[in-house]
Amino acid sequence: MEKYTFDTQPKLRLISDDQIKLVHEKALYILEHTGVKFESEEALKILQDHGATADLDKHIAKITPKMVDDAIKKTPSGFNLYNREGELAAELSGNRSHFDPGSSVIKFMESDGTTVRSTTSDDLVQISRVNDALENIRLQSTAVVCYDVPKLIGDSYRLYLCLKNSPKAVITGAFSVAGIKHMHEILAAAVGGYDQLREKPLAIFDICPSQPLKWTHISAENIIDCARNNLPQELISVPMPGAATPITLAGSLIVHTAETLSGIVLAQCANPGAPMVYGGAPVQFDMRFSTTPMSAVEATMISAAYAQMGKYFGLPTHTYAALSDSKLVDMQAGAETAMSGTIAQLAGINVISGAGALDFINTFSLEKLVIDNDLCGMILRAQRGIEFSEETMAVDLIEKLGPGGTYLETDLTMKFFKSEPYMPSKVIDRQDRKNWEEAGSRTIFERARDKVKDIKENHIPVQLDKERESKIDAAVKAIMKELGITDSLPQGPH
Repeated sequence: MEKYTFDTQPKLRLISDDQIKLVHEKALYILEHTGVKFESEEALKILQDHGATADLDKHIAKITPKMVDDAIKKTPSGFNLYNREGELAAELSGNRSHFDPGSSVIKFMESDGTTVRSTTSDDLVQISRVNDALENIRLQSTAVVCYDVPKLIGDSYRLYLCLKNSPKAVITGAFSVAGIKHMHEILAAAVGGYDQLREKPLAIFDICPSQPLKWTHISAENIIDCARNNLPQELISVPMPGAATPITLAGSLIVHTAETLSGIVLAQCANPGAPMVYGGAPVQFDMRFSTTPMSAVEATMISAAYAQMGKYFGLPTHTYAALSDSKLVDMQAGAETAMSGTIAQLAGINVISGAGALDFINTFSLEKLVIDNDLCGMILRAQRGIEFSEETMAVDLIEKLGPGGTYLETDLTMKFFKSEPYMPSKVIDRQDRKNWEEAGSRTIFERARDKVKDIKENHIPVQLDKERESKIDAAVKAIMKELGITDSLPQGPH
């Protein structure tokens, strides 16, 4: 993807070419004159060695426009993500969109649709297995915090469970400085070695700054470690208008741009050419309730706008969408999920995280996940657009059948009736009322619950071969030994 171009702008545009240039200019000013805080001495030294002015006492680095320009030009314009078996999972370039479940959720909704409790490792196993069966959610995520696992190993153990229970590529992240090293070892064991992992990356690592304009010691070290190991990383700036960023969307967009560019600079200074995704997780701070709705229209507007910035810089993009702040799988959940997911797709965002998530991404529902799979399918069908060819325009057939003709039994219908429309699962009701009533007048949640049950009982994900399973277990055992964890962990390793 070309750098500093408007040719790759998406269908949905909230800011003009001149405004993109203006945001870029203002972000460069902030980086050079205000600076960004890095609570890592190693990060400050790396930046200083590459031309930044560093105040080691205040941990502030002031980054020059030339450093930013060099970093943008060194960052790959795209990369491919592969599944555990080495098959292509997602092309992260252009305006292609790929969905994955929400991540780091802390509560799980039971199948009654109302009861919630703290999340466990078994929940992550069930989410991974159910999501493995969903064709429109191409990627996995380390979806929940496992409260039955020691915090010391919480980040790497989530990745271990995902890889054991599904071959899908994973969106993940570390909670500690050592986490990247440990997770790198697990990923290499899963694919047969470090060289294989470098050739065919299996995971993307989310790394978040601390608003505003600050990278903690952990996050800065994670950026460096991912870059040096050539592990793809998403920088997840979290604009919060009126609280952690200016109340105006334009001001919040400038802070997001400065934060994200500062992380890109650090990564490219650590290892030129390191793969990166221009990401984020905007929220709207609702001053009435002191809550942070992620599906607020302002949050999705910021996402669409910063996606334009990412495409201007020629980089893959990410956001949190296709989720809801509702506490139930209800009409609000459907409306917010569909609206935010559609806006993200129209904005050409490559990685869209959030399926299955409710309640400010605090609660995960398997029933919502399977409903979202169909919503994602509809969104992806819209992305595919309308094909215009001599065959699909069908002028000869229209002329042949003429007024009053019927197309039901034509060769064209037989050829395209499965591929032209998106055919949703039985979770989406398209029966007439009579047949719906005869089938029990079941709600969408009840139908989704049936599908979850069916997947759990009948879907078997592709299993790891014995050799790689042994290696991934050994990698986790070595991490446990290093961290001083002597008790056995739920779900393995054996």
